[in-house]
Amino acid sequence: MNPFDYTRSDSVRSAVDAASVEGARIIAGGTNLVDLMKMKVERPRRLVDITQLPLDTIEETEAGGLRLGALVTNADTAWHPAVEARYPLLSKAILAGASPQLRNKATDGGNLMQRTRCYYFYDADQPCNKREPGSGCPAIGGYNRIHAILGASEHCIATHPSDMCVALAALDAVIHIEGPGGARSLPIADFHRLPGDTPHIDHTLRAGEVVVAIELPPQGFAAHHAYIKVRDRQSYAFALVSVAVGLVIDDGVVTTARVALGGVAHKPWRDRAAEALIEGKAPRDEHFRAAAHAIVRGAKGYGHNDFKITLVPRVVEHALQTAAKGGA
Repeated sequence: MNPFDYTRSDSVRSAVDAASVEGARIIAGGTNLVDLMKMKVERPRRLVDITQLPLDTIEETEAGGLRLGALVTNADTAWHPAVEARYPLLSKAILAGASPQLRNKATDGGNLMQRTRCYYFYDADQPCNKREPGSGCPAIGGYNRIHAILGASEHCIATHPSDMCVALAALDAVIHIEGPGGARSLPIADFHRLPGDTPHIDHTLRAGEVVVAIELPPQGFAAHHAYIKVRDRQSYAFALVSVAVGLVIDDGVVTTARVALGGVAHKPWRDRAAEALIEGKAPRDEHFRAAAHAIVRGAKGYGHNDFKITLVPRVVEHALQTAAKGGA
């Protein structure tokens, strides 16, 4: 048994203070952290319960977007009328993930923080650089069907598991944070990290910082969007490849293109150079195909996951076609 302290915070400031202790972990829904503790992967010295904080509402922003409190559940977000109407891409991505029971418990802030589902990371008897830096990455040279083909390093080829975060990447969401140094905000693109030489660090939060909200910008791509998830079974499975697309089409021209991928990298993957191949052009298959193939130009397979290099362009092209037709 791994002993730990438990404290329940009644304010954001008290949560920040409690989370500043080395070895502290924030807990809300607990749908990932508790599993990791059971598997002896996470061994927190302190759990900081934030479920009593007033962070469970969805509110309009002055800019015309939405602010999702960190404690709003995934289910409440997906089914919220404003999210369904204005950000259907996010709603569909959330509903493609986990199970209804987990979505009823999991929080939006927790979804940001969830860790990889790499088999070796979850097996405490295996070496893993994400779990024990310097111990090695058995996925490289081992069974690696679910692993990364983009942005990986010689130290780690794990993938980020979230569906919600892929949609947030396409939407250019902003993460609001409170910490010992006060409040700050981060674009979603800067929140998660690629593995590099420090694969055990998943995100750019500083010690003691707590996610308090996710801000959605006014543009939700309601008219032209798609979320397509390829997985081994229809429900309750993580993505082999997922694609979130948002397009703005004005007078027969794509003026804005967003393409984010899941299941292929250590973080939700955006390739702005590939997006630029679509913008300023008619929404035609040849332009979509060129962008789709550009996304994998630097991809690297590791044996069992080589199929993703072929699969990604097909899914991206299909998602772009679907979005251009209106997201049916």
